[in-house]
Amino acid sequence: MSKNVADIGSVKIADDVVARIAALAALEVDGVSAMAGNYTSDVLEKVSRKNLAKGAKVMVSSAEVKVDLALMMAYGYNIPATCQQAQTKVKASVENMTGLEVTDVNIRIAGITMPKA
Repeated sequence: MSKNVADIGSVKIADDVVARIAALAALEVDGVSAMAGNYTSDVLEKVSRKNLAKGAKVMVSSAEVKVDLALMMAYGYNIPATCQQAQTKVKASVENMTGLEVTDVNIRIAGITMPKA
């Protein structure tokens, strides 16, 4: 009698892991320049790849996930189109890597980065 994977044990994914997946997916979209720092802070800081989850907040309940991202956009990109691409990319990445259903991907544009002269 073969054992099903579900019969062997359980898999739990930390919220920080889901947040990091979402942040990395958003950063892959052309026009997204960085994650913003502390989501609730008025003073925005760019976060390093080491602290990606600071610009992402996830709420996981049973098998569903809601994602809130604070992004920095590069100057010259269409904000609505870029955000739609980021939402699609984040949803697909989180669902493919975790098996959880993403119900919301909310994006807040925290600032614009200007090109270096």
